[in-house]
Amino acid sequence: MDFETSFFRFCPSCKSTNFTFKNVIKFQCHDCGFEYYHNIAAAVAVVFTFEDKVLFTVRNENPDKGKLDLPGGFIDPKENAEAAACREIKEELDLDITPDDLKYITTSPNEYLYKGVPYRTMDIFYECTLATNKLSIKAKSEIKDLVWHKREAIPMDAIGFISIRTVISERYLNK
Repeated sequence: MDFETSFFRFCPSCKSTNFTFKNVIKFQCHDCGFEYYHNIAAAVAVVFTFEDKVLFTVRNENPDKGKLDLPGGFIDPKENAEAAACREIKEELDLDITPDDLKYITTSPNEYLYKGVPYRTMDIFYECTLATNKLSIKAKSEIKDLVWHKREAIPMDAIGFISIRTVISERYLNK
């Protein structure tokens, strides 16, 4: 199943197959009138820098298993982006950071195909400068490895998600 293919096979309300799912955004059943809007999910990513290097994680699960990623994850309900970034970093790297440690960079849309469900996300990027490059992985089921790349040698083709490739290319490559 590619990203644009509908993951609905029938109406969740009446089981009809008489529906449309325009642009994988609005599902509408033409028999019972059920409507569902597949809105974007919000996620955060933190670009950790140390000297002239950028930290990447290596994904240990799909989507994009084995590809470079940034620490971060989805924002939980009733959680703001800064709190989510701090929580995700604690969960993934066992590193305590505060919202004051984060510098907002930008946002970038992304596509996240997970178990056949195409999620569109809006990724919110922050930067955090570290005084050391000594970090450890706490979430080993999610992260296979941590790698530092010099800005002039970031392997763009090894980065999994388009939003991260876009932000790294525009803001960090050879800067």
